[in-house]
Amino acid sequence: MNERIDHMKYLPDMEQIDSDIIERVISAMNGYDAEKYTKNDVKTALEHETKTIEDFGALLSPAALPFLEEIAKQAQAETRKHFGNSINMFTPLYISNYCENYCIYCGFNCHNKIHRAKLNAEEIENEMQAIAKTGLQEVLLLTGESKKMSDVKYIGEACKIARKYFKVVGLEVYPMNSDEYRYIHECGADYVTVFQETYDSDKYETLHLAGHKRIFPYRLETQERALMGGMRGVGFAALLGLSDFRKDAFATGIHAYHIQRKYPHAEIAFSCPRLRPIINNDKINPRDVHEPQLLQVICAYRLFMPFASITISTRECQRFRDNIVKIAATKISAGVDVGIGGHSGGEKKGDEQFEISDGRNVKQVYDALCENGLQPVMSDYIYV
Repeated sequence: MNERIDHMKYLPDMEQIDSDIIERVISAMNGYDAEKYTKNDVKTALEHETKTIEDFGALLSPAALPFLEEIAKQAQAETRKHFGNSINMFTPLYISNYCENYCIYCGFNCHNKIHRAKLNAEEIENEMQAIAKTGLQEVLLLTGESKKMSDVKYIGEACKIARKYFKVVGLEVYPMNSDEYRYIHECGADYVTVFQETYDSDKYETLHLAGHKRIFPYRLETQERALMGGMRGVGFAALLGLSDFRKDAFATGIHAYHIQRKYPHAEIAFSCPRLRPIINNDKINPRDVHEPQLLQVICAYRLFMPFASITISTRECQRFRDNIVKIAATKISAGVDVGIGGHSGGEKKGDEQFEISDGRNVKQVYDALCENGLQPVMSDYIYV
């Protein structure tokens, strides 16, 4: 077997930036012991109006679970204070599922025998038109992580098409260098989301066996490079269930916290995905991350970073999603199709990345929000 590349060493085409944020995040995570917190630590955290890093650690600890109702009430009050009743709606659009990475938990991984496809400009436009007709004004563009099959220019062209139909364009693609982000931003992208998957570098190495994604520090610095390239906002996430979810959630929050302090203008967003079964592997499922724990993580993010946007994924069921938007989440996807080319009514061209749990269309999600006394928002941006 070929010797695996060192997961901590940058490849020649990877930009290295001068930043101490990685060290600070990893150091904080390594020092985090969720078991050390007591119920008094949790009570103290709840008493503080502004939560410290120590409070955040306590709110994520097992000791906080008996206080979940109180934590949720406080998170709800914080959400309403900063966001009112508004919930942003969007949909993801997968334009390619070619991938060069070998990540053992992902349906797109390069060794998985799935139907691969990539939309051309005309097909992208057809998909965008179909999505825009639903009333949505925000789209999230996704690709598998293959620079060869979905190069920067291809993604840039997709952003230009998206700009014709949508007020907000997000990206969830492979990590890029800051000059590439600058180009993509000029093509119309507003924000970039990257899942670190896990912040435990040893565990990360065992999960990412080949491809650019194997390089741990390059991925961890993605949000900072995106902001250096002019992006308005950045999203953070660990895939809960891959490793110790409390440590991963703690590291995700600390990562966002340090980025916000260094780039105060940046809009910060969290996603909270749990592992889902994938094609050819239904054994992939989250460890120890049940709905109460997921609620705990989301509420802890809200209390620690009150202004952050929090997205709830279609990986979760309708019941959980409808409840979490009443408490702490501020962004919800609708009319989701995680295959390639499923929006415009034609035949789907490529297979899905994972199984979704909430298959409602835009109108159904919109109506459910209204029934819950919430205000669906298609876009909160005005361009002048």
